[in-house]
This record gives sequence, structure tokens and C-alpha cells, in this order.
Amino acid sequence: MAASPPEVIQRALAQRATLSVTPELIDNGSLIPAAVLVALYAKDGDYCVLLNKRSEEVEHHKGEISFPGGAKDPEDKNFLDTALRETEEEMGINRNDVTILGELDEVVTRSNFHVKVFVGSIVYPYSFKPSAVEIAEVLEVPIKSLNDPSTWRIETRMEDGLPVSTRSYAYKEHLVFGVTARILQQFLEVLADGLEKEAH
Repeated sequence: MAASPPEVIQRALAQRATLSVTPELIDNGSLIPAAVLVALYAKDGDYCVLLNKRSEEVEHHKGEISFPGGAKDPEDKNFLDTALRETEEEMGINRNDVTILGELDEVVTRSNFHVKVFVGSIVYPYSFKPSAVEIAEVLEVPIKSLNDPSTWRIETRMEDGLPVSTRSYAYKEHLVFGVTARILQQFLEVLADGLEKEAH
């Protein structure tokens, strides 16, 4: 029986760690520490990634598509604690219902957040309880849609005299761009690599 995407991603992330392909570490004291959760679950015969559209009332990234997560609070024990607390506050997902599968590379946002990225799975159906203040809309995006090149939007810009291409993802009337798209792209690449290895 073929392994499920959560099993594949867990093995792939564990292998990255043992092969010293560890999550890229960013050390910059001027950045705001934060963490997000890439939540994965089966729905209607496909696997989905949970995203949300931020409300116009939040302080940063108003109206943008993002993963559940946010800035580290002083009382958080560690970054995983931050990701789980924020996911509970924003989406109503109890931390005990999340199985952590591993960690992707850290990223830096244009708003100076240094973000640690955790991948986890939940059992579906799940009764999400999005924060009325922080969340304008819950997006359950099928991996099949994200892997469809017709949904990709490629933008190339010059950085330090060199062309740098970035991928965004169109889903329904939404566009997933910036750091959220970068995290998604890495997640999809790790999953695809893991599925390819499982097939051999």
C-alpha cells in the first residue's frame, strides 16, 4: 500500500535532518522571531494544505494569504509552542490534535519576521473555529491544485544584478505570494522528492 503524503513528508524531513540537509538557519538579532504551521490533511480523496486570508484588522500583512502562525511570545517555551499556540488562536485547532511531521527551512519576511516553519497533520473532518478578528476566510487548498502548473504565476525581478524568479499560486479568486508561496514551494518539492523515492 502506498504511503500517505503525511508519512512521505515525515520520512523526507527526517531524512533531510540525518543527511545534514538541515533547515536553513538564519541568525539575525534584528528580526522578530515567529513560527508557522503547514497543516496537512485528507479531504474528499485528496490531501489539502490549510491557509487563511488575514483580516484587515491584523497588524501585519492585511488581506494576504498565510499559514496559521505569528510572532513568538515571551511565555512560549519554544518556536513549536509558538506555532501551535497561534494555530489554536487563529484557527481553533487544539494543539493535541496536531501530529508534527518535521521542519522546513526558516524564512525571513519583508516585514522583518524570522519564521520557523513546522509541518503537521490533523485528522479531517475538523471543526475549524477561525478567529473573527484575525481571519477573514479559511482556505483548504488541494495539493493537486498547487501542483498544477496552470495555477502558477512566475515573476522575475533583478536582485543584485541577477534575475530572480519567484512562484505564486492562484487558487480560486486568491493569489498566494511572497513568503507563503516560498514555503509552499519548498513543501511541495520535499513531498514530490519523497514520493519519487517511495516509488523506487
